Formats: sequence, structure tokens, C-alpha cells
Amino acid sequence: MIDTLPMWRVSTPNRPLTGLTVLVVEDSRFASEAVRLLCLRSGARIRRADCLRSAERHLRTYRPAVVIVDLGLPDGDGADLIRQIAATEPRVPVLLGISGDPDLADSAMAAGADGFLPKPIESLAVFQQTILAALPAEARGHGLRILPDEVIQPDPSGLRDDLAHVAEILATAQDTAAVDYIAHFLAGIARSAHDPVLEAAATALARDHDAGHSLASDLARISGLVQERLARVASM
Repeated sequence: MIDTLPMWRVSTPNRPLTGLTVLVVEDSRFASEAVRLLCLRSGARIRRADCLRSAERHLRTYRPAVVIVDLGLPDGDGADLIRQIAATEPRVPVLLGISGDPDLADSAMAAGADGFLPKPIESLAVFQQTILAALPAEARGHGLRILPDEVIQPDPSGLRDDLAHVAEILATAQDTAAVDYIAHFLAGIARSAHDPVLEAAATALARDHDAGHSLASDLARISGLVQERLARVASM
């Protein structure tokens, strides 16, 4: 069944996205849980794909009103998916890019995105306004709306799963593609979790990787930080 944008949808001031289906293409469980909570608070339905291949399967069977694409995915560049969706007719009404690296906003917009959300994605007002601003005027609803000041807090179990995923990759990483993925995935996790130490370590790994430097000390430091945080989350 193909979903279409419900122009007749009846939204409310507290649920301005009622009637919309959101597809989030995101490999981080922690970031996906944040988007799920934001959709729940806004009245939208949500579906999730964790990679490009899964997203393409979803898009073959239904047409969401909103697609939110992480720029760094395990099987490719999210900008390529944004470019593909933007060129497909009929076009998805709202197409957004997300990333833990705010410098990638230009890449998302150049690929055809209608907007960009930097991680952490936790402000209900920013989430709603970004989507509503990209909707056709006739689908935005009418009347005054009070901007919510709520900031959502995802369950730490998603963070635990993400950290365990990084630990597993670290144990078997043998090529540059794996290292590049670890660096960008971990930076996104760190931003979402407000962990500047972990973010700095991920940034250092990406910088040394790009410069062709030895990565042994970077990987050893990150491995230790990940294990520390896994132990901390397990005790919550």
C-alpha cells in the first residue's frame, strides 16, 4: 500500500503532525529512539530503516510524508539516498538530512533535502517546526500554535546497543571503511549522549584516519572509553 500526504488531516496544537507517516533512516538505536519519541509527542506515525538497502525496501512498498535520512549509514552515503528520493516523482513532501556533524548540512541541502537537523535531535519545537516549514501550506494546519519547550530523553538502552555495536566492530575492524564508519557513527552517538570526551576521541580518529597517521592509539583509547560507558549504562 502506498501512503499519500493526507491533506485533510486534522492536526491539533499539541499534535501538529497528526496523520503523517515519518520514515527515519538511521543506524543509531539511540538517535532513532529520540525521533520515535518526537513523533509520538507530535502525533506522527514512524517507521525505521537502519541502512540504505532497508530504506529502499520501505520506499518500494509505501510513500511516507516525511523521510529523515542520516548522512552516515553502514552501507553508503545518506546524501545519495536523499538525491534519489528528491528525484523520484511524485516527490516525498518533506525530505530532511540529519548528522552528528553539522558541517554536513550543505551536503544534505545540495543533494535535495528540504532541511537539516543536527544531532542531538531532542527539541520538540525544533523537530515540529522543521517538518511543518517544509510541508505544503495547505497541509500545515491552521490557527495559532504554542511552541513546546519539551526536550525528550531517549531510554539509555538504545545507547547501550549503539556502544555494543561499536565494540563489536572494533573487535573485527580490519579496513579503512570500518574505521571511517566507527569514527562517524561514534561522533553521532557522542553528540546525542552529550559526551564531549567520546566525541573528541571520535573526531581525533577521523582526523588521523584522513591524514594517514597510525590509528593504534586512537583505537585503543576509543575501545577503553566505549567499555567504560558500557559499564556505566549497564549500571543505570
